[in-house]
Amino acid sequence: MTQATVVRKTAPKSDYKPSDVSPQRRVQRSYTVRLWSVRHSRLLEWFYGRFADAFLMLHPLWKGLGYERVEAPVKFVEKRVKGFMFDCRMCGQCILSSTGMSCPMNCPKQLRNGPCGGVRANGNCEVEPDMPCVWVKAWEGSRNMVHGDAILNVQKPVDQSLRETSAWLRVTAQSAAAREAAVQSEAKP
Repeated sequence: MTQATVVRKTAPKSDYKPSDVSPQRRVQRSYTVRLWSVRHSRLLEWFYGRFADAFLMLHPLWKGLGYERVEAPVKFVEKRVKGFMFDCRMCGQCILSSTGMSCPMNCPKQLRNGPCGGVRANGNCEVEPDMPCVWVKAWEGSRNMVHGDAILNVQKPVDQSLRETSAWLRVTAQSAAAREAAVQSEAKP
């Protein structure tokens, strides 16, 4: 049974029929921006690199204010931006740059390391037949990216304690710590 069939059966019965809007069309619209992001993964990869550099330059500000104090406003913005662009689930461990700008948390099974054995012949999901398989799209998007081979890296399981936290701030803090450690190791004779 498709999602459109479920919608049709559960919808309240009335004489009102919206013009030119079918349940199937509504379902397709919900994937439009997500699919655009995959098609433009190379551009988004370039943009994310500049964005990450800018965020890293702001590390002294984040550190001065306190990462815990800036978490809420940054998370608010991150959730809206990534929610619109990638249908982000705010897992707190973003790997979009490794998966062709296709969020693996959109997979109904939330698989982080590739598709299940149930991808349909048309490339759609076995659980949600109207939805393109997240991992088929991830592979397509990764082929456009400069660092597209990162999709082959095995990902760690999702740490549920990081759900609803800012991946942007976490990556920035980790990059800053790595940079500081590298500077200290060079300074030692």
